[in-house]
Amino acid sequence: MELIVTLIAPGELSQGAVAAARDALAAAGGEPQAPVVTDPGRAVDLPVSGLGPRAARQAVEQVAEGFDAVVQPNAAERVKRLLVADMDSTIIGQECLDELADYAGRKAEIAAITERAMQGELDFAEALEARVAALAGLEESAIARTLAERVRLNPGARTLVGTMRAHGCRTVLVSGGFTAFTQAVAAQAGFDRQVANLLHVEGGRLAGTVGHPIVDSAAKKAVLEAERRALGLAPLQTLAVGDGANDIPMLEAAGLGIAFRAKPRAAAAADAAIRLGDLSAILHAQGIPRSRWVQG
Repeated sequence: MELIVTLIAPGELSQGAVAAARDALAAAGGEPQAPVVTDPGRAVDLPVSGLGPRAARQAVEQVAEGFDAVVQPNAAERVKRLLVADMDSTIIGQECLDELADYAGRKAEIAAITERAMQGELDFAEALEARVAALAGLEESAIARTLAERVRLNPGARTLVGTMRAHGCRTVLVSGGFTAFTQAVAAQAGFDRQVANLLHVEGGRLAGTVGHPIVDSAAKKAVLEAERRALGLAPLQTLAVGDGANDIPMLEAAGLGIAFRAKPRAAAAADAAIRLGDLSAILHAQGIPRSRWVQG
């Protein structure tokens, strides 16, 4: 199997870094070819044979200082036709429920539960219901305040989504959070569709309950697979991006699963981990030159 190892730097990708990656691949038993510069000073493709994806990733990540590496099969069509993305701490930089809890004076308590759930230490659905129950009675207006005062797209989000759509890709935002947030974020980033949970409100205040069935890890994977089938795509033509343990099934089901500034379990399960770059690094991973990006 021939692989493409894409090196992506948020700053300057030095010749020394490229040489170190080539040497690491060769030392692991691979046969790296000459580098192909896809974005001068920022991104380089290294074709390599003789190694499996995991072995190549492990070799390069051991020397990855100042750059990210994405390893994937060398396919004729690298640009994916379906993008399914998590929202909290992926497309946006915040955890919406944690920020909402701040208006109830319970952010530290709720954030601690969120962190454990994202690390995979707690059942996601149970943790979600416990956090929502703790906010019962909070004024509904806190949702609008959270959106206006706290929620911000991560750098590169609009560029990623806009460019993917311009290249014929369907884009779906799927979240274990709430439609009260995903509807706004999907519109800001330019997604075709959004899927999330329904947060119950009664008399202008949070009821402390959430609609069922809950959008959990299985539901995220199901969304990806249903969208793929509806489009008639092969698994290799799909891309998923997320950061937490509840994203793992969809990351594993996608043709290219990318963990974005992720928790350790998600980073290990994904095909690649973006640790340093912004979301536009995912465009470099698909070989899309900057001249064909839709700047957000």
